[in-house]
Amino acid sequence: MTAVTVIWDTWLKPGAEAQGLRLTRQVWSDMRRFDGYLSHQLFLDEEAPGHVIALGTWRSRDDADRVRDLYKDSATIRELLPLLLRPRDRWITSVDTAVA
Repeated sequence: MTAVTVIWDTWLKPGAEAQGLRLTRQVWSDMRRFDGYLSHQLFLDEEAPGHVIALGTWRSRDDADRVRDLYKDSATIRELLPLLLRPRDRWITSVDTAVA
């Protein structure tokens, strides 16, 4: 299996930026306890305060999908969803290791 990076693109409603960022940080803190989690980074858009991009690295796509399905109904996600400007986008990526 090859590690994958899941990219979550989050847009928060105006006025909900601080609470939304707090909850997003909580989500990723919680991810640390799941089997298959490797690491994450959060990127805060300097030009759009409600825009957060999370890159979560997982041992495999199966791990990432399993944890998403287990966590989607958590209290943290239930609190976060009403703060979203639009549904979060999710991409599954892998590193291109081909030599140019």
